Amino acid sequence: MEPMDIVGRTKEDASLPKATMTKIIKEMLPPDVRVARDTQDLLIDCCVEFINLISSESNEVCNREERRTIAPEHVLKALEVLGFGEYIEEVYAAYEQHRLETLDTVRAGKCSNVAEMTEEEALAEQQRMFAEARARMNGGVTVPSKQPDSEVDQNLNN
Repeated sequence: MEPMDIVGRTKEDASLPKATMTKIIKEMLPPDVRVARDTQDLLIDCCVEFINLISSESNEVCNREERRTIAPEHVLKALEVLGFGEYIEEVYAAYEQHRLETLDTVRAGKCSNVAEMTEEEALAEQQRMFAEARARMNGGVTVPSKQPDSEVDQNLNN
């Protein structure tokens, strides 16, 4: 029987995108160095095993704190427990950069013009979006709202 990972699949099921990993490997080495395919596969397997190790320890840290969701702090603690403390600062910096980029994406998206709308405009936009959603649910057929606008206004004001 094959060894199982923490989500119940065989370890062979867990993988990383080979083309992306090959590109990263090539970028990390001097341009005149070539890497055999077997070596690339071994490096990818090592990366998968490292991720499984960090994930497993992060889960244990999370469980010890009686939490249900693994948070970034659990991953940082797992790195420390497993002896990878020298990576904590760099991992935390990457996390912060990702968090800021994610916030920027949300701010630049649909939410950006909400602050510029009046309450009436926001309500009209909300009604339009509800109508579009109803139409999609009904196969493109527009079905009128079950509540007249006056009831919607009363519900929003309560």
